[in-house]
Amino acid sequence: MSELSTLEREQLYSIDIYPKRELTVVRGEGAHVYDDTGREFIDCAAGIGVASVGHANPAVAKAVAEQASKLITCPGIFHNDVRAAFLEKLVSVAPEGLERAFLCNSGTEAVEAALKFARHTTGRPNIIATMRGYHGRTMGALSATHKKEYREPFQPLPSGFTYVPYNKAEKLAATIDETTAAVIVEVVQGEGGIRPANAEFLHAARQLCDEHGALLIVDEVQTGFCRTGRMFGCEHFNLKPDLLCLAKAMAGGVPMGAVLASDKVQPLRGLHGSTFGGNPLACAAGLAALEYMIDNDLAAEAERKGQLFAERFAAKKSAAVRDVRQLGLMIGIELKERAQPFIVKLMEHGILALPAGPTVLRLLPPLVVTDRDIETVVDTLHEVLEAE
Repeated sequence: MSELSTLEREQLYSIDIYPKRELTVVRGEGAHVYDDTGREFIDCAAGIGVASVGHANPAVAKAVAEQASKLITCPGIFHNDVRAAFLEKLVSVAPEGLERAFLCNSGTEAVEAALKFARHTTGRPNIIATMRGYHGRTMGALSATHKKEYREPFQPLPSGFTYVPYNKAEKLAATIDETTAAVIVEVVQGEGGIRPANAEFLHAARQLCDEHGALLIVDEVQTGFCRTGRMFGCEHFNLKPDLLCLAKAMAGGVPMGAVLASDKVQPLRGLHGSTFGGNPLACAAGLAALEYMIDNDLAAEAERKGQLFAERFAAKKSAAVRDVRQLGLMIGIELKERAQPFIVKLMEHGILALPAGPTVLRLLPPLVVTDRDIETVVDTLHEVLEAE
């Protein structure tokens, strides 16, 4: 065994991509994680919104262990029992009209697939995305991501992408035309600062896509699976997408993504695929996670706990806070200065949080977080914010 620490080995052997924090996480349980010294943290990052059913969820762990002893991989060219069971369960909870799914391994893969499905189905080249939108880091998904700092180092990217202001229906109406294959939109912009869409904009997007023969892609990689207080965020708006992109919380922490599709979307037999997509291990985890969400009504829990957070946080005003945006347990606190120093201080106080842009502090706790933990998080936030 190397005499180097975990931190030193990661720094030595991994490509420098992530802005690492001085923390080595080795274990998790529910809404808590523990470092290599045994220190406990309330995890409001949750793997960037992944661990919705909690870390080391017993149902997911059991399903993974049992499946790993039977069959781990099975390509899509063969049928598989656990894949079929997961697909059936997924479609059963999907928004109305979404009756088929393509399984992949991540959110960005789901977006890539949806973009290809839209261009193939319509025969058109152009995609309309939104300003401040985030859809992933691979070349197609990156083209739909607005932030120029993410895109410019990798030019030239695939062409045909245009951006309109979020929540501005009139700008979308002025941009969409008969060359538009799809409009892609988030119901809450996660990386863009926890900014919810308004109903007018989403309904206009649906109507304009119908009028112009384009498809509506809704990216719920971060908002899907109970995070916002509904199984899917689009249910808040009675919005019916043609393609729904999913990942993150889908399989209890095991990498998995999916695109749900309406009958408008044409099959791409032989034109798309995934070696690991829909593998039995991920499907077993996904089935266990989804059943846990349903059995424990995590959508209702997210709604109730999000309201608890909002009420307790609002009870004490902070001069450092500009705005609070919240839907279920998807919470953004916009500050009057940069968020990163506060994120560091929260970690020092035993709370893990995320940024969402330079001035927004983002909280995405596991949906199994306790009321007492939420109260602790709020009280710690007040303490850290007032310390300034």
